[in-house]
Amino acid sequence: MGRTLIYPKVEKNTVHRKSDRASYDLHTIHSIINTTPVLHVSFNSSDPEDHFPTILPMIGTMGSYEHPSADLNDPMDCYLHGYVSSGIMKQARSNPEKGLPITVAATKVDGIVLSLTPNSHSYNYRSAVLFGYGSLVEDIEEKIWAMKLVTNSVVPGRWENSRSPPDGAEMASTTILKVKIVNGSGKIRTGGPGDEKKDTEREDVIERVWTGVVPIYETVGEPVRGGAGRIEKVPEHITSFRGEVNETNEEYARTAAAAKNPQGKVIE
Repeated sequence: MGRTLIYPKVEKNTVHRKSDRASYDLHTIHSIINTTPVLHVSFNSSDPEDHFPTILPMIGTMGSYEHPSADLNDPMDCYLHGYVSSGIMKQARSNPEKGLPITVAATKVDGIVLSLTPNSHSYNYRSAVLFGYGSLVEDIEEKIWAMKLVTNSVVPGRWENSRSPPDGAEMASTTILKVKIVNGSGKIRTGGPGDEKKDTEREDVIERVWTGVVPIYETVGEPVRGGAGRIEKVPEHITSFRGEVNETNEEYARTAAAAKNPQGKVIE
């Protein structure tokens, strides 16, 4: 990567605890969002009687309709896929000018860090938080573009290898929420245990306690045929997706477990 753009540090997005693990560069944060299958989206209700923030699991991905050649290093919007009558879509519809204030969070666990004492146990992880304003995508061309983007973010090439584009009823029942990102931050931990001197100098402890990292990574399983489709052989776009995801996830988790690189940077 020849350039690094970062989100500006303000009080809202600044990581205070373990700040050496913080990342503000767009590529790192956007890649965490794009490789997390389910995003957690939070917003406050406009109902004065509802005192609790709402958090929803949603499918989403980063993209730029205005600048289709943009990559993860560039400023992007977050496109979220949802049902037309869901609460978040209704509330976004009632905030057409500025948009609905939204927080998008993503977390990936890459390993269990087992130390000499339970108090020092940890996870290797990658997390990202984005802050922005969500508005409904009304333009038909952008909506179809975003639906394709989200579909292919789940399994690359799936849009082209299924019945698409959506018909009128599907378009009417589906809503795309476009979140204009204002700011964001990431936080990453890699490496092994970090024990305190009071424990590492105790022979009775280090002689009986196993320490290290148990890598954790998402695995895509063997496809199981079902439904009305008559094709028996699993298509190449699915087998390629499975192989690439499994190899990438395992390699990252094992590399993170053995890493001695500075905290706060996703391992390339």
